Parts: sequence; structure tokens; C-alpha cells
Amino acid sequence: MILDQEKEPENIDGMNGFERGVKRVGDVVGAITLLIVLSPLFLYIYIRQKMDASGPAVYSQERIGKDGKPFRIFKFRTMVVDAEKDGIPQLEQKDDPRLTEFGKVLRRCHLDELPQIWNVLKGDMSFVGYRPERQFFIDQIMERNPDYQLLYQSLPGITSPATIENGYTDTMEKMLKRLDMDLDYLRNRNLLLDAKIIIKTVFNI
Repeated sequence: MILDQEKEPENIDGMNGFERGVKRVGDVVGAITLLIVLSPLFLYIYIRQKMDASGPAVYSQERIGKDGKPFRIFKFRTMVVDAEKDGIPQLEQKDDPRLTEFGKVLRRCHLDELPQIWNVLKGDMSFVGYRPERQFFIDQIMERNPDYQLLYQSLPGITSPATIENGYTDTMEKMLKRLDMDLDYLRNRNLLLDAKIIIKTVFNI
């Protein structure tokens, strides 16, 4: 009797190997350039954070990236130190009461995401790609749509069509909608589309 073996997930990545290579080179060059150019802004935010609230100005959190592997994502802290004091992960709200005063400004302008440029340089992320999520929420999403695992074929990113159009994913419904948009992006992505998304993100901010 021959047992059925688990099938490999279908490859839905719209980019070929050459395009992925060019995309990676662009990520590295862009990350180095931005880290240099934006260094005064990084310093200002860091100092202002320390003046506004106690605790670290930058925090890291485990997320799941390419090939389903965990990595540490970096952000400027926008919430109080004990935002999840009960240990249970919570979805971020648009006007979350846990936000600090300066954190509200950072969140409104999406400046809290700036430290992720370091993640791009390290190779954990790309400038454009699906938003990496915590395993706690991935498990819940997978119960409703197991196609989430298809996202592991690419690097997660700082921005994407879903990030721009779907806003903060403060409900499971929005997370599932974001997944559909992320899968659509992955199927149809190319270098020109990535360039358009980056430009649209800059204007959106």
C-alpha cells in the first residue's frame, strides 16, 4: 500500500530568479542609502522617545518570515512598556490606548517602521512584501485560510498594497482580507509593480 505524501505548496511567486536578485540588490543599496540619509531623523526620534517615556526607544519582536523561519523585527516603540503585561498577544488598534503621546505621532506617520530598514539590510525583509506576523496570529489565520503558508515563498516587507489600502489589521476579518491581497501581490509581483508601491507608499506617508 502506497501512502499519500504531503504535497509541496504550489509556487505562485510571479518573480523569476533574476528579478529576485535585482530586487535584493535594490534592497541593499536602498537600505544603506536610507540609513545614512535618515540618520539625523533616527537620532531625533531616539532622543525624543527617551524624553517622552521610560523604557527602550527601540524594541524587537519575533515574527515569521521566508520559509516559515522566525526572525526579530525592529521598531521604534510606540506603546507603554507593559503593553502586553498578561503575556497574551493583542492586535494593534488604530487609536490604541496603550500608545504613548509621541508614539501616536510615530504611528500616524508610520515612522515607527523605520528601524525595519535594518531588517532589510540584514536580509530578513524586503522593502516590498507581505507584513510578517506573529505565530500566535498565524495559527488563527491558518485555521481559516491555510494558503497563508504560500507567503513563505518570499521575503516579508515593510510595505505592500495591503499595507497601503487595508490599514491597521485590528480585526481577524482585516487579517484575512490582507492575506488575500498579499497572495494577489505575490502572484503578480514584478520590479515595476514594486517601484509603483514604493512611490505610492511615500506619497501616502
